[in-house]
Amino acid sequence: MKLRTRISAVVFAAIIATPALMGASSATASPSSGLVSMGAAGGTFANCTALNKKYPHGVGKKGAKDKVSGASKPVKTFTVSTSVYNKNKKSDRDKDGIACEKK
Repeated sequence: MKLRTRISAVVFAAIIATPALMGASSATASPSSGLVSMGAAGGTFANCTALNKKYPHGVGKKGAKDKVSGASKPVKTFTVSTSVYNKNKKSDRDKDGIACEKK
């Protein structure tokens, strides 16, 4: 076997074995936490109550600004994570780029 082929075989085997060594499992629902699935940077949450347990002021994409009406002040303390926001954008009722925002 040529060296290049052998290296390719070792790299392929390492890629296949890595999830098993890391203890990765398929995404499962956890009713007590409200977490539906988990990614590298965050997860998809069932509702805002579950999301706010991990991100108390909500989560927004980069450059988002809270849309407010009346005398209320915009939330500025939300966690900025575009990847987590994209997984939970269904929870952004006012479509301002921040999901589940609260003071």
